[in-house]
Amino acid sequence: MYRVFEALDELVTIVEEARGVPMTSSCVVPRGDALELLDDIREALPTEVDDAQDVLDKRDEIVQTARTEADTAISNANEQAERTVSEANAEAERLVSEARARAEQLVTDAQAEAERTVSAGQAEYHDLTERARTESERMVQAGRDAYDRSVEEGRAEQARLVAQTEVVQAAHGEASRIVDEAHAEADKQRGDCDAYVDGKLAEFSELLSTTLRTVDSGRNHLRGSGSYNGSGGSGYNGSGSGSYTSGAGGRGFYDFQSH
Repeated sequence: MYRVFEALDELVTIVEEARGVPMTSSCVVPRGDALELLDDIREALPTEVDDAQDVLDKRDEIVQTARTEADTAISNANEQAERTVSEANAEAERLVSEARARAEQLVTDAQAEAERTVSAGQAEYHDLTERARTESERMVQAGRDAYDRSVEEGRAEQARLVAQTEVVQAAHGEASRIVDEAHAEADKQRGDCDAYVDGKLAEFSELLSTTLRTVDSGRNHLRGSGSYNGSGGSGYNGSGSGSYTSGAGGRGFYDFQSH
């Protein structure tokens, strides 16, 4: 490529130094030297010039081929993108469906567990109440029996003492003491019975409150995770309080209020 520029420089020098023709802008150039330099230039031109000409000649074909390949690549890319988006949507729907099914299963399990816990608590409540009532009736009956025995013993002793004229006054005093002791014993047993029943019912009230707090905690956990919105479901929600009231004759009842 260097020879091309060198020959062009020499050709320019020949033209610049050529003798001019009077009255014209022409000049006399040594034909032989000029042709020799032009031959050198022709021979020195690289074959890349011919290749470049071939490229220019085939430009339209190359551009069309490139456009076709570009359109094909774009079409393939669009198809791949659509296929990828479709697969992603299908996978997302599958994951959402599985998550929804899992959430529904968890809610169902939680409801079943809550119902089982409440049912167990109610059964325990009825059992404890029945046992407390039975024990209360037994202790009240025992108190009554003791009271009756004491009264009968007092009356018998009173009758015996009354039969003895010399100790009539002493008999009255002893009879009164025995009767008072019988009343005191009956009152003591009645109070013990009430305290026993109240203690048992207090224990059960604590157990039931703990159970209900556990159920509420599970439900709040489900609401906090966003999996269960509470619609269409069933369960037990509330807090309980109760009080024991002593009735006539030593019997009592427990009033349980649910809120």
